[in-house]
Amino acid sequence: MISINGLKKVFQLERQTITAVDDISLQVNNGDIFGVIGYSGAGKSTFVRLLNRLEEPTAGSISMQGKEVTALSNKELRVARQDIGMIFQHFNLLWSRTTAENIAFPLEVAKMPKIERKKRVQELIDLVGLNGREHAYPSQLSGGQKQRVGIARALANNPKVLLCDEATSALDPDTTNSILDLLLDINKKLGLTIILITHEMHVIRKICNRVAVMEAGSVIEQGDVMEVFTNPKHDVTKKFVEQVVSEADDDESMDYIMNLENKGKIVRVHFVGDAANEAVISDVAKKFSVTINILQGKLTQTISGVLGTLTIQLQGEKEAINEAITFIEDTTEEVEVIRDEH
Repeated sequence: MISINGLKKVFQLERQTITAVDDISLQVNNGDIFGVIGYSGAGKSTFVRLLNRLEEPTAGSISMQGKEVTALSNKELRVARQDIGMIFQHFNLLWSRTTAENIAFPLEVAKMPKIERKKRVQELIDLVGLNGREHAYPSQLSGGQKQRVGIARALANNPKVLLCDEATSALDPDTTNSILDLLLDINKKLGLTIILITHEMHVIRKICNRVAVMEAGSVIEQGDVMEVFTNPKHDVTKKFVEQVVSEADDDESMDYIMNLENKGKIVRVHFVGDAANEAVISDVAKKFSVTINILQGKLTQTISGVLGTLTIQLQGEKEAINEAITFIEDTTEEVEVIRDEH
């Protein structure tokens, strides 16, 4: 388990004091994929660099696998870092070294014998899917291939924890998905604990079990990904969730919906897990004297299950509409009235 308590980082500049990380406390279970999301300037990159002491914390403690990282001497820290791999947004490869040589670098530092080193490098090349690119230099690789080299290098010393700092933000959507699939596969095969820093809710949705939302250096919300998706409490979290589960950012669609001339309530219904497969709307039409118009719908797959969003218009007598909404509320996760009768 990774235990973070009261973590704080203050930068002293000439004319001002900046608190980049402010009293963060988190627990990350072994083998988990834990996401930390926030907008630019939220402090998330500083936070992840504190975990392996690339930045020294101003206050607080970090414990990994029973070792208090913040209490280690420099010599002890060098040894402990072999259990903590890290991958970066811009790859941080050695441009004068080939794929195999980049992956071998941390093994050379650890003074692994050459024969063992060569065998380990080939295992990692197989794991990340870089067969045939062993002798290519970074300038000859695509963005996704460079990141695969970075991942292989981070795994060289068989770490127990992998820190990912915006590992996909420099990649196109298809390549991002392939790298996320690779991280998920590595997590399952190796039982590796992954802490993933990002500003993209799509990344959280695709592979994370739990998530913490950062703003102004603090964690403002945390929990299971499905819980945060279905019940975001803070405005920042709601904005992130809307990126993948709501049509609210589609201004033209919302203008059309809100200006429908037909009377009736317009509601957005959220379905979770098995409820997404149930014929709730059909049941409503059979049980209640209401007319239902389906305006928009979307299914979102998370690592924990399916989340569905459906925007509908209910027309009929007020009492019948209210009864129908009560029935939907009892059957689904959440019902949000976005336009009342007019």
